[in-house]
Amino acid sequence: MTHHRFFGRLVPVELAAAIVLTAAACFSFVGHSHAAEVPGPLVEVDWLKANLDQPDLVILDTRGQADGSDPYAEGHIPGAVNAPYPGGWRATRDGVPGQLPELSALEKHIGSLGISGDETVVIVPSASSSSEFGGATRIYWTLKLAGLDHLAILNGGYRAWNADPSTTLETDQPDVVAADFKANLRPELLVSSDDVRSHLDDGSTVLLDGRPPEQFKGKEKHPAAKRFGHLPGAINLDQSVFFDPATGKLVPQTVAASLLPEAAAQSKAEVVSYCNTGHWASMNWFVLSEVLGHKNVTLYDDSMVGWTENPDNPVESERSRLDDIKAWWNGNG
Repeated sequence: MTHHRFFGRLVPVELAAAIVLTAAACFSFVGHSHAAEVPGPLVEVDWLKANLDQPDLVILDTRGQADGSDPYAEGHIPGAVNAPYPGGWRATRDGVPGQLPELSALEKHIGSLGISGDETVVIVPSASSSSEFGGATRIYWTLKLAGLDHLAILNGGYRAWNADPSTTLETDQPDVVAADFKANLRPELLVSSDDVRSHLDDGSTVLLDGRPPEQFKGKEKHPAAKRFGHLPGAINLDQSVFFDPATGKLVPQTVAASLLPEAAAQSKAEVVSYCNTGHWASMNWFVLSEVLGHKNVTLYDDSMVGWTENPDNPVESERSRLDDIKAWWNGNG
């Protein structure tokens, strides 16, 4: 029997469907108009400038603090809410870092940003690197999983906004009225380790690894992963190929489509996007699902760190004894 994991609890797919239908009945948001309809999953600076004053627009500034700096306090897009990543977007669960928070904690965090569920939300990363931009795609996926529909990421992020001489910044923090947000979960966006195990031998599901090639091959690994390597039968697509470091934007749609491995490029292919803890995987999910419109793309939140917690879960690796000796010699063994 196929199961879905709802924030740490495995339930049969039939019960998962019932949960979603009940949530939809209880927490659907109807009767509202959207003052700022986004034209797609990515918006440009000109669109955001033209819609800054729309009453139902929520701008999330996801730039994190590092080395004692506070980029949000130093200047941000007018009206933007401080929502640093990872912050309340990720949590350690069952010893696995970077997971979805418990449902109640996630609902509280989203509500604390003034989001009730029917607003138009634009996510603004710094766009300094592909990995940092991946924080925005992870937040986008989380909000969509929680039931939000009117979502977009500012292409080029704060970097593009600040580079435009016609834009302005502010340092004042807007008054945010916390909302009573209740999730309308979409289980079709998330898979569990049980789901992945059920797909290992079916030959019909593409396991798409978004990590750098050296991690995919097993030459390197995440510090929290118990073993080197990748899911059996997986194919590698380093998520960084979709990011243009010169502009801080994603590559054009046609270029993104040309970068897909043949198996993942099939419009009807079932794709499970994974990495170490579901961060890089969100970039591949976003490009396939939102930018290119593939309908059967899910994200494996536990990814390799969670997968290798279970010693019975198989992995494939190109790692050799020589790699182990080199790691020992360099003090990394």
